[in-house]
Amino acid sequence: MGEKIKNLYYDAHLVAASIRLFEHQNHTPPSIEDISRMLSFSTEQGSLLCKKMKDRNIIDIVEGAFGTKLYLLNHLLIEEIKQEEPESSIASEVKKFQESQKMNEQKFQAIRAEHKKKQKDLFAKLNDQLKKNLEK
Repeated sequence: MGEKIKNLYYDAHLVAASIRLFEHQNHTPPSIEDISRMLSFSTEQGSLLCKKMKDRNIIDIVEGAFGTKLYLLNHLLIEEIKQEEPESSIASEVKKFQESQKMNEQKFQAIRAEHKKKQKDLFAKLNDQLKKNLEK
């Protein structure tokens, strides 16, 4: 429940292959439950995936007297699905670390610039006081 399709491209290929395999082994089209069981998906996840594939005209879902059956229409349309590279957790953590380091560097540079300005103002003030003392 509440499961998410991690990679539609990859999962769509699995469903297409499962439909073919089920039809070959059983000489009948599979149901969503058959495919979900074959792929170790929950029925909800299988239904969501099949609906997305139906919306893209990759498969057809037909309801009849013997239940809901899946038919492979055009497996080539799977290639139109954008392949998303799942970003590894290590890569995302490295990216976050690099961004935080960049922010820290910017803060450091701002503090350093402020310190230089204060130091310059202090030296100017001391120089003015020394000149006044020498003139007396």
